[in-house]
Amino acid sequence: MSTTEDNSKKTIKGISSLDYKQADDIGKRIAGIIKAGNKLLIAGNGGSAADAQHFAGELVCKFLKDRKGIPAIALNTNTSVLTAWSNDVSFDSVFARQIEALGKKGDIFLGITTSGNSRNIIEAFKKCREMGIITILLEGRNKGEAEKLADIVMRVNLDETPRIQECHIFIIHNLCQIIEEELS
Repeated sequence: MSTTEDNSKKTIKGISSLDYKQADDIGKRIAGIIKAGNKLLIAGNGGSAADAQHFAGELVCKFLKDRKGIPAIALNTNTSVLTAWSNDVSFDSVFARQIEALGKKGDIFLGITTSGNSRNIIEAFKKCREMGIITILLEGRNKGEAEKLADIVMRVNLDETPRIQECHIFIIHNLCQIIEEELS
């Protein structure tokens, strides 16, 4: 079996083992929060940062339908904030600080970490809990510390970061479609 075929089978296994009802419920929950006048905050590191940015872009611009923009902010995209806070204070609290500045009670935060142990996602969840912001975690199989702080956990039953991230973008695209349908 080729590496490509083996990797494809792993990703398909991960996608096949997802809790699809949970994904639908998460999409509807996010849409309900948006309908109530609140926003979606998203963050991740590395490839998960790219996924967070991708998610926000699909919602603010469009996924499948021409429609009004949906309020979503990827917290990992403002390099001035990221570098200033990380340099002057700590990278561990870079998302928590932005949640403090941009979030409000009733908003929702989606943290993406394949390990479930990204310090800045954990600190963001703590800040959300203080502020009354609902939290969703996208992670891999290994139950990380972030899971203890998240209101909702969507786990991909895989261990390899690239395969987990492939499943995360599958989840994100489905969330976009559900949110768009619910808000149309």
